[in-house]
Order: sequence, then C-alpha cells, then structure tokens
Amino acid sequence: MKSALTSPFRPFRTAAFAALACFALGGCLATKAPRPYQSEAFASETPFQYYSNRDQEAACEIGKRALLSQGYQLDDTKALSIRGEKYFRPKQDEATRLTITLVCLPSSLGSVIYANALETQFEMKAKGTNAGVSVSALGSVSLPWAIDKDTLVKVGEETVTAPDFYQRLFDLIKTLDN
Repeated sequence: MKSALTSPFRPFRTAAFAALACFALGGCLATKAPRPYQSEAFASETPFQYYSNRDQEAACEIGKRALLSQGYQLDDTKALSIRGEKYFRPKQDEATRLTITLVCLPSSLGSVIYANALETQFEMKAKGTNAGVSVSALGSVSLPWAIDKDTLVKVGEETVTAPDFYQRLFDLIKTLDN
C-alpha cells in the first residue's frame, strides 16, 4: 500500500491547489470599478437648463416648436412637459433612438427649461424559423426553412451628458424665444 505522500496524483493535487489559491488571491486583489452614481457631483452649474423670461407654458411651447422643427415626433406632451423621439440609422444593421424630455418650471427670471436626452442603441438580429407540415396519413413534420426574421434588439442605453449637445438645443430655443 502506497502512502499519500507517494501517490501518483500528488503533483496534480498540488497544481490544482496552487491554481485555486491564485484564483482566490486574484479575486481578493481585484478592484471593482466605481459605480456611476459614486462620481455624481450634483453641480449647481449644469448644461441641462435654459432660462427664459417667458412664463413656463410659453417656454415649453417654444421647446415644443424647437423639437418639431428638427423632426422629433412628440408624444406624452403636457403643458409643462414635452417628450420627443427621433430615430437614426448609422449603419445598415444598427439603429439609435434619441429621446429628449423637456420640463418647464417657474423661476425668478420667468421660467427654466430642463432638458434630458436618452440615447438607446439597437442592433438587428436575424432569427431562423422552422415551418411545420402536417399530413394526416404521415403525421406532422417540422423542417428548417430559410426564413429569417430580423428584429431590433436593444443593446445599450445611456443619458446624453455632452454639454455641447444641450448647448445646440438651447441655442435653437433661444432663437425661437426672441
């Protein structure tokens, strides 16, 4: 009878233990990336607002006209809240939806328009389908037919934070506000 020290499996156990120890140590040493909310500054100066000397209903009307003039489809419009969507097709198998929300509130200067844009990315995915044939004497048979159905699948979504994007929007609103 061989002892455990002279077992032919000892080198494998030692290597397995070493690998397990490395994975465990690597997991402990790995640093996690900070979550996006951890860097949220809540700065008082922001590119997401525009001040108008008009009342909030009139300011929102100007915001609505600005979005309509750029081809945005408006939905869920209320007197003080506007939501517009526009679709883009940067590549044959990709699509992007840009959703802009404008909210108008009173301020000491008249009103303030707050803007938020959400960019949603989609990719075209193809799915093959099967077709079934049923013959009463033979039963049913399912055959793979070369029928592809393309569907858009959401692959990402994020808030647009680029100050120049909002500056261009508010520049257009400013020209309509005069």
